[in-house]
Amino acid sequence: MVISQQGIAATSQPLASQAAAQILARGGSAADAAIAANAVLGLVEPMMNGMGGDLFVVYRDGKTGNLTGLNASGPAPRALSCAFLAAQGATAMPATGIHAVTVPGAVDGWAKMHERFGKLPWSSLFEPAIAYAECGFPVPEVVRELWAAPDAVNKLQAVPETADVFLPGNKPPQTGDIFRNHALAAAYRMVAEEGSAALYRGGLAAAILQTSSRMGGTMTAEDLASYSAEWVQPVSIDYRGWRVFEMPPNGQGMAALEMLNIMETTPADPEGPFSAAEMHKRIEAMKLAYADVYRYNADPRSCRVPVDALISKRYSRERAAQIDPEKANGNAGAGEAPGSETVYLTVVDREGNIASWIQSIFSSFGSGITVDGMGFVLQNRGAGFVLQPDHPNVLAGGKRPFHTIIPGFMERGQLHMGFGIMGGANQPLAHAQFVSNVIDYGMNLQQAMEAPRFFKGGPLGCDVAIESRVPDATLRRLAEMGHAITLRPPYSQEMGRGQAIVHNSTTATNYAASDPRSDGAAVPEPWPAKF
Repeated sequence: MVISQQGIAATSQPLASQAAAQILARGGSAADAAIAANAVLGLVEPMMNGMGGDLFVVYRDGKTGNLTGLNASGPAPRALSCAFLAAQGATAMPATGIHAVTVPGAVDGWAKMHERFGKLPWSSLFEPAIAYAECGFPVPEVVRELWAAPDAVNKLQAVPETADVFLPGNKPPQTGDIFRNHALAAAYRMVAEEGSAALYRGGLAAAILQTSSRMGGTMTAEDLASYSAEWVQPVSIDYRGWRVFEMPPNGQGMAALEMLNIMETTPADPEGPFSAAEMHKRIEAMKLAYADVYRYNADPRSCRVPVDALISKRYSRERAAQIDPEKANGNAGAGEAPGSETVYLTVVDREGNIASWIQSIFSSFGSGITVDGMGFVLQNRGAGFVLQPDHPNVLAGGKRPFHTIIPGFMERGQLHMGFGIMGGANQPLAHAQFVSNVIDYGMNLQQAMEAPRFFKGGPLGCDVAIESRVPDATLRRLAEMGHAITLRPPYSQEMGRGQAIVHNSTTATNYAASDPRSDGAAVPEPWPAKF
């Protein structure tokens, strides 16, 4: 772990962590530092995040101890509908292209976080990102791997503007190549000088609308200008004496809470987290929780989502009773509830403010569409909708889609922890595994983050991917139970890339961890130049 009585920033890229640590050293808050880190990440991990995407935050106020949530996810354009897509021959939501684009919420989220929790001038937060965009940065190993993935390259090549920006010399950059994005530097300058209005009513808005119109999209000036991120209250459960918090729908955080509730119905296996019994319980709990989240999750402004029922202890006991301790279930269905590619970062400052912060453009390079002349891609978050008319998550104009990205938080007594593990459908089950590693097995942050994980993309089937560090005896026993195991490398990106920070409010000491599955680092705040 990284341990300091100064602030700490933990992100998936050292340049972003360093930028945030420098903001903290200048007297910035955790919110200020997170914005600066996020802007740098939009440059150095362009396949994961950026101004064309969405944002969710759980924020702890160090003075009051209060937790606040911000849902900065954008809706579908008002003119986009099932009927519109059907007229174009679509039978499912597009995964890429202009009709997968929803209103980008991140920049308004940055602005609202800064207005409420910021301390430094807004424009100063973009200085590191602008400098790196203009002068360039050396591409690190994990980012190079993601950039050069065949699916990513095909998506980039499909749109000339995107290829011009992200395939210099008609190919993805190699490890150590210097990548520059002058167009993004100019776009960041506009945001730094004009605030979030640049993206929703100003020059960036005009460029987004021009791009959308040229490609046959439905987004309008009103769609952008009327957008406003929403302050929400996180939802939570008690898990063996700790309070664990997630964001409410339209995010999938309730799946992590339901999974933990199901796991809690029986004691943690004394043989350890990588025993067959414990891993079987986790896998089966995941299937039940995911069946429910895929059935019920949607934008709560458009329909009733039974969150309280789904994360109740009573309901979880009913669901847990369906787990056969000796056999894998390949057909987990939703219960009758009563009544992304992504970046995650977390920052703590000297006052104990904690930002648990996740931002995404969904799949690698989002929609594949780069905003004309601006150097960033638009998200494909609309792919999270369905076209099934009777489903709560059915596409509708002005509605927010099912969202995968979830920031986590947990606390007990004087310990307050911001954590997250990015990676699409992986996130709730990765959260639950991490929480259990800390609470049930006493791991410290770095141990819990590094520990082997499993991944399963949905509730159906007995397939499961497991990192190869899990003991052979466990793998054999799981196979005997009916699990169809696919082994992954010891530290697989498929399991997500996480960060975590703990603040001890009694000693004012901070602890942080960064996942070895990424290029990241937890960087402590340096002493100011003069002290």
